[in-house]
Amino acid sequence: MAVTAFGDLPLADRDREWDGAAAEKRVREWAKAQDGPNERYRDAHVWYDADSKENFTAYKLLIADVVDGRLRAVPRGVFAAAAVMQGSRGGVDVPAKDVDRIKSHLAKYYAKLDETPPWES
Repeated sequence: MAVTAFGDLPLADRDREWDGAAAEKRVREWAKAQDGPNERYRDAHVWYDADSKENFTAYKLLIADVVDGRLRAVPRGVFAAAAVMQGSRGGVDVPAKDVDRIKSHLAKYYAKLDETPPWES
């Protein structure tokens, strides 16, 4: 189990729509990860199961999309991941020991957006 390293991705426009399924497809193509996940694919997510890193289903909390050929953190994707960490959409199944690190990762993007994460409100 692993929280990805904070990549300090550039931000997409704040008003960019978030479509996780469409972003997933674009990230796979951009990362050249059609046959299996790789490091570039991993960078678009906040968490993955290191014991199953060869499976796409091991990656959770996608926050990035490909915009103008470049991987960018999408604010609405960050907000969606934070909401899931707060229990939205049934929450996310990750080890309890990783929750604080996931929130810390997301909080860095909130700081870039001059926002306060929901768990700090």
